[in-house]
Amino acid sequence: MGARPGIRKASRVIIRSMTFEAKKLLGNLDHRPYPLPTSLWGISMSWHDVLFMHFPVPEEILRPLVPPRLHLDTFDGSAWLGVVPFRMSGVRPRFSPSVPTLSNFPEINLRTYVTADGRPGVWFFSLDAHNPIAVRLARTTFALPYFDAMMSCEKKGDTVEYRSVRTHRRSPEAEFAGRYRPTGEVEETGPGSIEHFLTERYCLYAARPGGGVVRRGDIHHEMWPLRKAEAEVGSLRMMGQINVSLPSRAPVLHYAERLDVLAWPPRKVEG
Repeated sequence: MGARPGIRKASRVIIRSMTFEAKKLLGNLDHRPYPLPTSLWGISMSWHDVLFMHFPVPEEILRPLVPPRLHLDTFDGSAWLGVVPFRMSGVRPRFSPSVPTLSNFPEINLRTYVTADGRPGVWFFSLDAHNPIAVRLARTTFALPYFDAMMSCEKKGDTVEYRSVRTHRRSPEAEFAGRYRPTGEVEETGPGSIEHFLTERYCLYAARPGGGVVRRGDIHHEMWPLRKAEAEVGSLRMMGQINVSLPSRAPVLHYAERLDVLAWPPRKVEG
């Protein structure tokens, strides 16, 4: 039995809206460091209330944790380790409407920055999400180290209260709890700045544990609308899973309220 006319009409409206938003994004390419993939994008999504919490770490500590195929990027003589909590919404395949219970959920990742073939990107040590279906799809399809977690993300005024406790079976401990907020207006960033180095990256890299094949998944979005931020962190136990200790200095903090994103299926990095 086919879908009711009202449901079909609502789905067509959603799909037309998605197509319009994608065309808007794809019409703004001047800021990209390299061209878009020639294939069709596969997934669209929005990221909300993003905190970038970054720590400088000696290059020799992170280098063994990243595949040899990837160049570990540095800024001011250090590699950088990022803890990034945020909230996802509207996660959906191309030409499919979003499903609230599956498409909207909090996520937090632990990451560093790498380059292959002249394309700067992100290497994830872990990604925790409050969505078991998304976790399994990402682990299977994208070879990304996703983990189940109990999470909450609540915005009160301009302050975001965030908590994540990993619950994935037979996995290392990971926990974050704190509150954060922006402290300034959106600032322009450009090449050569720490903000540009840490955020303006248009692909991710992934490899299965113990495997030598590295894959790159391209993404596209407008430049990050970054603002300076402050954070009160009650619990930060994310580094034990990679056996790295954080420096005593305060982290570099940035905040972004929203970013719309298109993503392409991952492809093998040759060489």
